[in-house]
Amino acid sequence: MENPMGFAHFLSSADGVARFVLGLMLLASVGTWYLIVTKGVQVFRMRRKSESFLAVFWDAPDLEAVATRIRESGTTEPFSHLLHHGFTAIEQHNRQKNGGENRTASLIYSGAPDDLLTRALKRAIDEDRSHLEFGQTFLATVASAAPFVGLFGTVWGIYHALIAIGLSGQGTLDKVAGPVGEALIMTGIGLAVAIPAAIAYNAFARANRNTLSRLNSFAYDVLAFLATGIKTSPMLTDARATSEKVIAMARAGGLAGSETPPAAHPGLALR
Repeated sequence: MENPMGFAHFLSSADGVARFVLGLMLLASVGTWYLIVTKGVQVFRMRRKSESFLAVFWDAPDLEAVATRIRESGTTEPFSHLLHHGFTAIEQHNRQKNGGENRTASLIYSGAPDDLLTRALKRAIDEDRSHLEFGQTFLATVASAAPFVGLFGTVWGIYHALIAIGLSGQGTLDKVAGPVGEALIMTGIGLAVAIPAAIAYNAFARANRNTLSRLNSFAYDVLAFLATGIKTSPMLTDARATSEKVIAMARAGGLAGSETPPAAHPGLALR
C-alpha cells in the first residue's frame, strides 16, 4: 500500500519549482562529494611528494642533484615548482647577461638580479595558491547557499500544501501534518548538502594555509640559497658543505654580488 505521507508521495505531487530545487540540491551534493574525494586524494599525495622532495633537497650534495630530481619527478608539488621557477629565473638572467636574448624584449626579466629572482618565486607561490584553492569557491557557495535554497523549497511546498488543504475543506491536524511535513523535507535536504561542504571547505582551507606557510618559508631559503650559495635550513648547520659549483653558478649569474643582503631587501615580502 502506498504511503500517502512519504517522500515518494512528495516527489509525485511536487510541481516544477520544487523539482528544480531538488535537482539543484542534487547537483550541489554531487559536486561537493566529488571535490571532497578528489581534493582529499590530491592533498594526501601532494603532502607525500613534498616531504620526499624536501628530504632530497636538503640532503643533496649540489645543485645538479636537485635539478636531476626535478627532471625525474617533475614539478607535481609546490616546493619543486617553486625551485623550478628560481632555476628558470637564473637561467634567463644569464642568457640576457651573455647577450643571448634582447634585454628589452620582455619586462618580466628586467630589473636587478635579486628582484628578478624574488618576482619569480612570488609568481610560483601565486600559481600554487591558485592551484590549491581550486574548487573551494564552489564549496563555500554550497555551504552558504544550500540551507536557504532548501528553505525556499520548504516555503514553496508549504504554500501549495496549505492551498490544497484549504480547497479540500479539511483542516484537521492529520490532514495538515502530512503535506507540511513533506515540505519540511526540503530544509533537511538543504542542511544535508551544506554541512559536508562547510566541513570540507574548512579542512581544505586549513591544509592550504599550512602548505602556503611552509612554502613561504621555503621561498626565503631558496632565495638565500640561490643568491648566496648557502642553504639556510636549520637542519643543515654546516653551510660550508655547500657545493662550490653552486656558489660559482650563483656568482656567475650576478646574484651573489647584490649590495643589499637578501634578508633585508624590501622585495622579499613574498606574502
